[in-house]
Amino acid sequence: MNHNASPSAPTRRTRRIVLLGLAVLAMASAVYVVRRPLMMSAPMCMAGRWHGCFDTFNGVVLMTLVALPLAALVAWALARRRRATGVTSAWRMSLAEVGMVHGTVPFVWLTMMPGAGAGIVPGRVSLVPLRDLVTMGPLGIVGNLLVFASLGFFAPMRFAAPASVPRILALGAGCSVLVETAQYVLRLDRVSSVDDVLVNAAGAVLAALASRRWWRTSAHAPSDRPRPAPVPAG
Repeated sequence: MNHNASPSAPTRRTRRIVLLGLAVLAMASAVYVVRRPLMMSAPMCMAGRWHGCFDTFNGVVLMTLVALPLAALVAWALARRRRATGVTSAWRMSLAEVGMVHGTVPFVWLTMMPGAGAGIVPGRVSLVPLRDLVTMGPLGIVGNLLVFASLGFFAPMRFAAPASVPRILALGAGCSVLVETAQYVLRLDRVSSVDDVLVNAAGAVLAALASRRWWRTSAHAPSDRPRPAPVPAG
């Protein structure tokens, strides 16, 4: 008899509970650390004012955290609807869709915020690789890594087409090029840099590698099709 098969399910369940608890603890710790800067934008956001809320870093981060319960509710509703129609991997698909949107839109919004000289200062382009990394600093590099991290993490879990590292790299680089081009065309007083493209694409790839164990198993099997109804015998 194989005595190693029975404890496998409880072990996986315990591991998932521990990982979920660590994720919640990490998020709670991060919110506690940045609670004071976020609360500075709370009055403006609660009053529904654009200036002081949606045009500031603190305001956008605060509204992103406030919208987390709504995002979870949307994911639950999508999963429930899919499970009712017999779709396999309903929870994975729903979480991936909501995660891509909720984790990407706020960062893209931050990168598209106009500077003080928006509309006045002409567009600036930096095409020399690795020249702007020094001026970014650690905080800027981490921020650029996170811009398309959610897209890289969840896109291969939802769609089979980008389920490979080279395709995620191309996806992250392409989206970043679009953002940098929009910054230049709209004259947002930002530097359209090739280093931003490189770091954004690297962040998407690193996030995709972190979720590889989930999307490799479903990359070749279409999970968005409902299960066939059983045929009655006889």
